[in-house]
Amino acid sequence: MRTHHTAAALAAAALLLTLTGCAEAITSEPKPDDKIASSPPADAPAATSSADPDAARAAAGLPPEPKGPARKAFLDGLNAIDKDIVHGKDDKAISRGIDTCGVYKRFPGDTAKQVEQTNKRWTSPTHPEGHGQTKAAQILAVAHATICPTY
Repeated sequence: MRTHHTAAALAAAALLLTLTGCAEAITSEPKPDDKIASSPPADAPAATSSADPDAARAAAGLPPEPKGPARKAFLDGLNAIDKDIVHGKDDKAISRGIDTCGVYKRFPGDTAKQVEQTNKRWTSPTHPEGHGQTKAAQILAVAHATICPTY
């Protein structure tokens, strides 16, 4: 019985890593605050063994993946800031947007920390250190408005 629970927990953890884009962090050189930026909130419920990605996100305290008009509004909002933010990788941008909502939730009222973490998370081949504080604040605002307006 213990093996079944361990296998289910490992499967859920692997799913969460994939869904939140943390797999990218495994292959890249870690930054000092990467652990803070990608950790679920301390009060988040335990991981679920469900195959439903939205249920796994909810268990981690993250919003569901935006669909339809919300997805389009999010991607359009990012591209309006700078096309290099998405750089043709819509699914990767969606994953980072969900993660950005987690940052918004983990640091309520701490705009400086939210912007700092967002800038570290949103990199591109031509901006490996992020897009800067101004664009990070705009990215944060677009994510909040379109993916997690209740946070």
